[in-house]
Amino acid sequence: MNSEKTRAVVLGATGFTGREVVAELVARKIPVVAHVRPDSPRLAEWRERFLKLGAEVDATPWNEKPLTEALSRLRPDYIFACLGTTRARMGKVAKSGGAPQSQSYEAVDYGLTVMALNAAKAVGLHSRFVYLSALGGGRPGATAYGKWRFKTEQAVIQSGLPYSIARPSFIIGPGRDDRRLGELIGAKTIDAVLELAGLLGLKKLRDRLHSISNATLARALVRIALDPNAENKVYESEQLRP
Repeated sequence: MNSEKTRAVVLGATGFTGREVVAELVARKIPVVAHVRPDSPRLAEWRERFLKLGAEVDATPWNEKPLTEALSRLRPDYIFACLGTTRARMGKVAKSGGAPQSQSYEAVDYGLTVMALNAAKAVGLHSRFVYLSALGGGRPGATAYGKWRFKTEQAVIQSGLPYSIARPSFIIGPGRDDRRLGELIGAKTIDAVLELAGLLGLKKLRDRLHSISNATLARALVRIALDPNAENKVYESEQLRP
């Protein structure tokens, strides 16, 4: 790859929001490298998709040494960490005879993000680190998901790298690989209740909890990444909408 043209790296580029971040960067004519796991069964498909879009593709293994070498070579100005797992993914791995802990919140949401932070620091980068967190990520949660989101946010904040953190509510939109019917129905139901709450004067609650599309969220992530005034700040859900 031509490192001189590299401006952004998207980790978790094949995810529901990550792919939209890649598209938004390309639309803004910002050279971008989309990272795809080398062991992904859809590596060829994603490579073709991102190259056709106008992005570069990197399939560096998720190990600290090769990741450090890749960031040393690419030297991006922006690193987008759109990493995450689900209980469904853990269950799928377990059913196939694999180790579900390899896809746990600790291993993916926290572990891979911290690995990226360590790799960036190891090569002396001063890249803006844009972390896609979740609603409530600023405090320890009662669930494993909330616990590890909080720990990951703390790792980002304490890393010494310039950062921006986004905490969206429900993320919706077409094209999700893993259909989450329950989550979609829940988001629509909550949105309807929140609209009523807004009419009753609870606008702050409505804006904080209302769902957001993956495309809208991606535009917000790129916008705050490029904003010098957004450095070392946390953005709540209502601040991620136009």
